[in-house]
Amino acid sequence: MNMALICVGRLKERYWRDAAGEYEKRLTRFGRFEEIEIPDLPEPANSSEAVEAQIRAKEGRAILQKIRDDDIVVALCIDGKQLDSVGLSGMIQRLTDTGRRVVFVIGGSLGLSPEVVARAQHRLSFSPMTFPHQLARVMLLEQVYRALKISAGEKYHK
Repeated sequence: MNMALICVGRLKERYWRDAAGEYEKRLTRFGRFEEIEIPDLPEPANSSEAVEAQIRAKEGRAILQKIRDDDIVVALCIDGKQLDSVGLSGMIQRLTDTGRRVVFVIGGSLGLSPEVVARAQHRLSFSPMTFPHQLARVMLLEQVYRALKISAGEKYHK
């Protein structure tokens, strides 16, 4: 397995860092896992759609610089495909079987730029609800870990 998580913003509170760190440690048992943080840009109060689009575009360019030409990209998008844990496990297994790096991308508070979404071969959604970036990040790490445990034929109920 060769995977990466590219995300906009950092985990500010210790409990989020601890939770993410625990799952990252567990993931390394299955192969290479890399986390890449892109700085989130400040959003001015009452910013216009044009300003928000500029912020998304700049964050998007930073994300795209971290994606390799041969990477398989899975973008977390509210309008992406919703899978159960077994379905995610199957998807990850198919993607990792290619031997290419699988890169999950989580955008900032304004979402992902259209360029990043266009670069993604897959779009994944946890729910039609919106989650805070930090929670979504920990949820993704946990679900990827769960998916790898399922693929390995191991039980996971925690």
